[in-house]
Amino acid sequence: MSHPSSSHTQPSADVIVLGAGIVGVSTALALQQRGHAVCLVDRQAPGCETSYGNAGIIQREAVQPYAFPRAWQAILRVVARQGNDVHYHLRALPALAPALARYWHASAPGRYADTVTAYSALIRHCIAEHERLIVMAGAQDLVRKTGWLEAYRGGAAFERAGRAATAVASDHELDCVLLDSAGLAAAEPALRGGLAGAIHWRDPWTVTHPGELVRRYAALFEQAGGTLCRGDATTLQASGAGWRVSTADGPVEAAQAVIALGPWAPALTRPLGYRLPLFVKRGYHRHYAAEAMPTMPLLDAENGVLLAPMQQGLRLTTGAEFAHHDAPPTPVQSVRAERLAGELVRLGAPVEPTPWMGARPCVADMRPVVGRAPRHANLWFHFGHGHQGLTLGPATARLLGELFDGEAPYVDPTPYDPRRFGG
Repeated sequence: MSHPSSSHTQPSADVIVLGAGIVGVSTALALQQRGHAVCLVDRQAPGCETSYGNAGIIQREAVQPYAFPRAWQAILRVVARQGNDVHYHLRALPALAPALARYWHASAPGRYADTVTAYSALIRHCIAEHERLIVMAGAQDLVRKTGWLEAYRGGAAFERAGRAATAVASDHELDCVLLDSAGLAAAEPALRGGLAGAIHWRDPWTVTHPGELVRRYAALFEQAGGTLCRGDATTLQASGAGWRVSTADGPVEAAQAVIALGPWAPALTRPLGYRLPLFVKRGYHRHYAAEAMPTMPLLDAENGVLLAPMQQGLRLTTGAEFAHHDAPPTPVQSVRAERLAGELVRLGAPVEPTPWMGARPCVADMRPVVGRAPRHANLWFHFGHGHQGLTLGPATARLLGELFDGEAPYVDPTPYDPRRFGG
């Protein structure tokens, strides 16, 4: 009688991609389309974690990543918990302090300017890289091409933001229009008033169900012969000259592996000896019924609350929460978001019993980590996209694919190379 495990047909692959969020699925597709046999491994179905909970904007305008505030007034406002854009757990700060110190250092004007130059080189390709996959995956029904609104309650704040937006648009070939209070009311009749105006960023595309978009991309991967397995990425271990990971279908072995685990990347990189300045910013969202929703996402910029029309209802997303990744939820920002959004639109009942919570995978220098692991020739890193995983997933996956195959990369990979942190 044969051993019971011998009845399993073990998946075979050239590459194991760990993580089935937007970054991992985009990686699997990029490598597959280059002719590699890929096994995509995650403990859940594609698009169920961080990629599910974002604002659904492919942010072509996001050429400036979120910097650590440098003005003392802004820092004191955060410390005093006066706004809704940032919340923190005091007990988490000692563990976060080293990464936050590096984040503050990287946000100094000169260093930040270099990051904007590097970051914008990738951002400019985000729409084109998504568009190709959207068409292949038949996901056009999920996408709107009307942009989004960055709205302000105060006239002075709107004027300052408008000047800054116009300058950024000029520098980076972006399309934005300034709407005064009357223009905003005409564009979005569902709004109840109380806004001085908005910047209409017209280049970005928006997605009415981000999790479903990831699922469509994953279905495209499977239809083209890719293997999708449920498994625990932390079981990855060296096996001969390659790697092995345990899955529900048996162990999978491959010559190469890609860590695309977003906020869970440290669970693998640390045991392998890497000390990368990674941290998470947690965030919350909740869907509400609404008498009438805005036609496009609208950010209440002074309060860090975004109202995004989704298939499930009006999604209210919060700003950043600095906390231990696995700490219990503290949805104080969600409570405030509901109150603040209720001043702008007529909110109905919440769709979910409690707010959804997720974690954004952040790097202290605000640049994703894309490239070969410094001390493992057959291991690749692809994580750390911060607030822009949905935006950048296909764009950085293309870069990783080109590096993987030794081709000339379409953007300079140096700013994202894992070796920038040393071995």
